[in-house]
This record gives sequence, structure tokens and C-alpha cells, in this order.
Amino acid sequence: MFPDAPIYTTLYHPEGTFPEFAEAKIITSRLNRVGLFRHHHRAALPLLPLASSLMKVPSGTAIVSSSGWAHGFRYKGPTVVYCHTPARWVYLMEEYLGTRWWKRPRGVAVKLLHPLLKRWDHHAMAQRDYYLGNSTVVQERIRNIYGRQDVGLIHPPHAVDTGGELQPVPEAEHLLDGNGYFLVVSRLLPYKNVDAVIEAAAVAGKRLLVVGRGPLEMELRSMAHDDVLFVKDLTEPQLRWAYAHATALVAVSYEDFGITPLEASAWGVPTIALRAGGYLDTIRPGVNGIFTDTATAPDIARAMQEVQELPWDPEAMKAHADLFSEQRFAREIDELLRRFTGPPSDAPPR
Repeated sequence: MFPDAPIYTTLYHPEGTFPEFAEAKIITSRLNRVGLFRHHHRAALPLLPLASSLMKVPSGTAIVSSSGWAHGFRYKGPTVVYCHTPARWVYLMEEYLGTRWWKRPRGVAVKLLHPLLKRWDHHAMAQRDYYLGNSTVVQERIRNIYGRQDVGLIHPPHAVDTGGELQPVPEAEHLLDGNGYFLVVSRLLPYKNVDAVIEAAAVAGKRLLVVGRGPLEMELRSMAHDDVLFVKDLTEPQLRWAYAHATALVAVSYEDFGITPLEASAWGVPTIALRAGGYLDTIRPGVNGIFTDTATAPDIARAMQEVQELPWDPEAMKAHADLFSEQRFAREIDELLRRFTGPPSDAPPR
């Protein structure tokens, strides 16, 4: 929407994010000079409150895309905060760190820093003009945690191009032998519940393709059976291929919004989703997916069987995904900016 606007961010690792950012003007904090932090941003946690507080955004109006740090930058003019969630590491620690948080250095650090992080976060929130959530659960969470009642809601878009090139994932080509496979597209973190999906696939006797990377990769690989394939760093054509040929997507983490079911729907692929979080906004049972009430292996295994027995209409799924298009998102953001700040004379920074 704002191709000429500068992007202010704490850390930027070009090789680790979308290549389109290479065309933008990126302004980073001083932490970005440390290669360790660029590659492993969680290691910078103790320094991020200070680094964020020192980030100055001199432009008139700022659109702040934040899940914890960007709303704490120093802004010259009005701010509209598109909040993906109040900081998960402050308010949903057990979910973010996992139940055995004390066994990880990051978990210990977050626990020790919690009082400081909470004070910093509430101070940052108090400086901002307007918040909107990306799902109904996040909208309500903002109200409950921050005590703000005037909170808007705009669902994020998906950006699936079903007309783009499909390129087979080399390690996964054998999955097209007619027996099908279930798909997980996720960061490999404790709250994503990928371990439960792996267990469920073993119980149900299903093949599973896991797309993603994260700190639990080796642990998950060690527990996986022979019919689980892990891949990462896929190209866009390869990710399209993975979606296009899947039997169903499995998404059983508690997500603030959760974009992957919409990406699957755009390909006419149903989703097994946890009945919680943002999936309550994006899943229409019987249209583009089914719910499982828990993220346990037995419930997921039952859902794997059920989703294969139901009749699905790919065109209805695609029509549902179209409700979350980039065009709709751009229109709603533009209407908000015009209502909140008036017609912008300059492109605001992102």
C-alpha cells in the first residue's frame, strides 16, 4: 500500500525474510550491527526494550505493525497500532515458552525480566493513539490487558497466488503416489503443538509433511516416525506445491489469527484447526475445515480420519478465502486512515 514509505524495525536479516523487503528503505536499531542478533533475534531480548525506546520515527503518521516491540518506538505524530497480540512473552508466557520453560535459557531470562517487560509494555501502550486487533480474540485481549475499549478489528489478508508456478519439493515427490499426506506449515516452537500432530499421524497411520524451522526441530525429528518428512526454507513455488497436493492442513496451535488455513483454502484444501484463537474467525465448519476441541494426539487423529470422509467443495473454500483478500484489507486500512487522520498527504511509514 505504501511502497515509498520507510520501514523502521529493530532487526533486519535480509536472507532470513521475504526478498521483497530488499526494495524498501529499512531503518534499524543499533542492535542490528550485531550479527548474532540478526540471526537469532531472541538472544537480544534483554536489550530490546532499550533499543526500541531509542528508535525515533520522525514522520507525520505511523502505521505500527506490532506484536510487542514496535509500539514502543518514539513517534513524532499520530500512531495507528495494528496489534497482532499484546506481547506473548509477557502475557502468555507458559504458552510462549512451553511448560518446561526452566530448562531453556530464554525461558529463565523471560521469567527474570517479566516485571520490567510488563512495565515497559504498558508505558509504550499508553503513548499510542489507536489500536486495532487482527482477530476477535486479539481485539478482546487488547481490551482486557490494556484496558482500552475503543479497539478496532481488521482481519489480515492472505497473499496466495494460485496462478503462480508450482515446483515440487525434491524430498517430497514420493508423497504423490496416491496415498496423500497431511501438511503442517509452522515455526517449530512449543506452543505450535507440532509434537501432538506427529503423534496423531502415527496413531492414525497417516503421512505428514512438516514445513518450517525453529528451536524444536531436532527434538521433533527424534520423535518422528518414518512417514514424517521435515522440510524448510522452501521457495514460494515449492510452498504452493506443498499446499496444492495436500489432503488437509493441520493447524492446532493457539494462534492470534493464523493465516495458514486461508492459504490452504485458496488451494481448495480443508483444514483441521484447534477450536480457539483466530481460527474461530477463519474456519467455517463444513466449508473450509473442521475443528478439534483439544490439541491432543487422539483428538487430532480422529479429525484426520473425519476430514477424509467428508465431502468438500474446493470452489466454496476458495470463495471463503477471497473474503480475506489483499484488496479487502487495503480498502479497510485506507478507510481507517481517512477516518482517523484524514486523507494522507504523504505515505505514512510502516
